[in-house]
Amino acid sequence: MKAIMIVGTTSHAGKSLLTASLCRILSRKGWRVAPFKGQNMALNAYVTASGGEIGHAQAVQAWAAGVTPRIEMNPILLKPQGDMTSQVILKGRPVGRTTAMEYYEQFFEPGWQAIEESLQRLSEEFDLLICEGAGSPAEPNLKHRDLTNMRVAKHLKAPTLLVVDIDRGGAFAHVVGTLELLEPDERDLIKGIIINKFRGQKALLQPGIDWLQQRTGIPVVGVIPWLEHTFPAEDSLSLLERPDTKSNSELTIAVIRLPRISNFTDFDPLEAEPTVTVRYVGLKDSLGYPDAVILPGSKTTIADLLALQRTGLAEAIQNYAAAGGTVLGICGGFQMMGKMLADPEGVEGQEGRYKGLGLIPLKTVITGQKVARQRQVSSNYPQAGLPVLGYEIHQGRSHWAEGEEEKPNVTYNALFDDKNLGIVDSTQSIWGTYLHGIFDNGPWRRAWLNRLRQQRGLKSLPTGISNYREQREMMLDTLADVVESYLDLSSLLAYLS
Repeated sequence: MKAIMIVGTTSHAGKSLLTASLCRILSRKGWRVAPFKGQNMALNAYVTASGGEIGHAQAVQAWAAGVTPRIEMNPILLKPQGDMTSQVILKGRPVGRTTAMEYYEQFFEPGWQAIEESLQRLSEEFDLLICEGAGSPAEPNLKHRDLTNMRVAKHLKAPTLLVVDIDRGGAFAHVVGTLELLEPDERDLIKGIIINKFRGQKALLQPGIDWLQQRTGIPVVGVIPWLEHTFPAEDSLSLLERPDTKSNSELTIAVIRLPRISNFTDFDPLEAEPTVTVRYVGLKDSLGYPDAVILPGSKTTIADLLALQRTGLAEAIQNYAAAGGTVLGICGGFQMMGKMLADPEGVEGQEGRYKGLGLIPLKTVITGQKVARQRQVSSNYPQAGLPVLGYEIHQGRSHWAEGEEEKPNVTYNALFDDKNLGIVDSTQSIWGTYLHGIFDNGPWRRAWLNRLRQQRGLKSLPTGISNYREQREMMLDTLADVVESYLDLSSLLAYLS
């Protein structure tokens, strides 16, 4: 079973980006490559063709490798819920909610079994696995129950790369400290060090590289420059690094940064639009006067709704909508826009009925049974007949009453040919959908943006464009080209021969 393992000195060191880069680089060299991450903690999820959930980053890595995402690429997905618990997704399916202590008591053995089974299945179909770790592999209090770092590397006997984020400072201490805390057999697997997010002249860094190589006996196989946002992140910390403005921006879209925001990868296609600025608005921020407001998905819809109401941001959104502003809700955000949310079984924590934002005549009941599936539908609005691909991930059933108007002379219509997937009002100001990935659909995205542009007196953008997946392919090629130019692959590939 041939594999390369990538671990980091810290979270957010660049493991996911480098895994995707290697998947694309090596697949272009003729290898049949698949990504793998044994256990992932993330609120950005993707639904595979089989209806299973995996981390969205692993889906992107699969696309980078030129293969279809599948549950074996991420057999364990933990989705934090904000109350010191996480939902456990095992082999693509939810199997319960647990605390950290309960998780390792109840799911450690089943989790490792799922990892072994997934690795075996992938090894039967692919030449090489590019495996990503999580966080740090050298936490003394966690190593005995770590399912996804050096336990996987040792199981595979995989040559391992250690990645460090030099932009944070203290990179040399991070590397030396991590190696010091590894067991001898783990340290023996580290075959290369990659310095990531470097800004500056390499000549000034070279004495440090020489010292590090002499101190550790491990070669520095790459110094990767700082790359602007080019890869979907796994956690909301990355939102803090994104620019708030563009020099050529003509539209500003505010995305509400909910405490448990999920699937904010939905907005990568909007961020890729040259004339659109996506601004993430926190609970304590001023909403301002954007061209549109988006309520994103949430892992804990009711708790996030209450947070909006408690901070006054809910009222600001309601006032914005009442003044004619455009509001779009996706998944949990869609549920929040309704009149009422009920959680009779306490799925999200506490049982009860809660008042929504009242922007659409929708009532939602949170249930224990999760809907997770890919969808292909046809749009009714903003332009009829556009094919739209996406996926559902939600625990809740919603229903709306046609003709139950909230405002005089306003009606509500089905957004797609499947009326259960979304609603839009007759003014095309209030939108709601269960469909993740809706903005990936280029013609639909442009048609929706053109309505905002018309309100500003701006010229419409062409709608005959490709979907975001084709743009993502070009981005992955560009990313691989850059990383390959700064990476010494020859020494690493020698370990695979």
